[in-house]
Amino acid sequence: MQSDVKLGVGSSNPASARRRRLIGAAGLAATGMAWAAPASGDPVRFGQSVALTGPLAELGQALYAGAKVGAGVVNARGGVHGRPLELVTLDDGYDTARAVANVRRMLGEEGCLGLFGCMGTPMIEAMLPLLRGSDVPCFAPLTGAVSTRPRDMRNVLPIRASYPDEVDRLVQHLATLGLRRIGLVTQENAFGNEVAQAADAATARHKLGLTGRATVRSDASNAAEAAKQLADAAPEAVLVGLAGKPTIGFVKAFRMMRRGTPLYALSVMGSAATLSALGDDAAGIAVAQVVPLPGSPLVKVSRDFMQAWAAAGTPLAPSHLALEGYINTQVLAEVLRRCPSPFTRAGFLQAAWGLRSFDVGGFTLGFDAPGRGASRFVDLTLIARDGRFIH
Repeated sequence: MQSDVKLGVGSSNPASARRRRLIGAAGLAATGMAWAAPASGDPVRFGQSVALTGPLAELGQALYAGAKVGAGVVNARGGVHGRPLELVTLDDGYDTARAVANVRRMLGEEGCLGLFGCMGTPMIEAMLPLLRGSDVPCFAPLTGAVSTRPRDMRNVLPIRASYPDEVDRLVQHLATLGLRRIGLVTQENAFGNEVAQAADAATARHKLGLTGRATVRSDASNAAEAAKQLADAAPEAVLVGLAGKPTIGFVKAFRMMRRGTPLYALSVMGSAATLSALGDDAAGIAVAQVVPLPGSPLVKVSRDFMQAWAAAGTPLAPSHLALEGYINTQVLAEVLRRCPSPFTRAGFLQAAWGLRSFDVGGFTLGFDAPGRGASRFVDLTLIARDGRFIH
């Protein structure tokens, strides 16, 4: 079943939509975040295809919720040039065919100016042929895969750091600790292959040795064998390039064999469902993150996010992924503010490429070359015994 969710002000009932805008603005004003009349002009529409159901629904729902809260903040502040930002969000269930159909619909009958916050490496790869040779913006796609960042497509504008950026940061940390024998486990898919290539490059650059390699199938059917293979190699630490079920199977098996060996994982590992399934075995795993710690009192954008999240009454727990969705809407709004009126796709792209050093409350980013993310920020967090991420 196709789920059609519209964020911001989309509604077939203008009076009802305006009432929701005023209620939302009042809630944000109570937190000191609103200082302009709520946006009330014709909406500026961007389309988002995301997994609200299916195997990665938890991730899609967090991203959706963060974007929803972010759009609410933008509109309570007056929108962009007095026009509300509307995100038309369609569920693809983490299915490429549905994602492509969503793109056609959003750019057709939904009349979206571009795409925003579409999720998943396979989905973005499937969308790219539709966008190649066009001026349709694909803004802030949720994937760190290099394959989704063509160097010859200026209309693809990723924000988050890439998977190789994450791997390099983890390896750099291991080198700083003086560890030299590093194990590597990756998933048997394109994501895992990219992590493996990045690990080879990073360990060579930092003069470390890869001691033992293993791969885990996406159904985790060989997770125990992969864990034994790495445990027998006796590495000083293990880089974990896994997501979802393979992470759970491998970590549980490896912990039984070598509980004291440190594990270092990429950001895709840290979903609430994975942490819950791992239980006590999650404690002590270091995880790379591409945005600041959501609950950090030291980072302004984290404070703003938590304040807006509470004001919106969102039932989900705040997370790094929700904060990423929130940040991305603030960057989207800034690009639109820099666009000439009336908005055009070409004007949007020109404004985006003019965004070179934009500070989103202590999180600075800028677009400098096709194929690269606007941010290279990678933070290291640790999973505490209660499942929280800490520094």
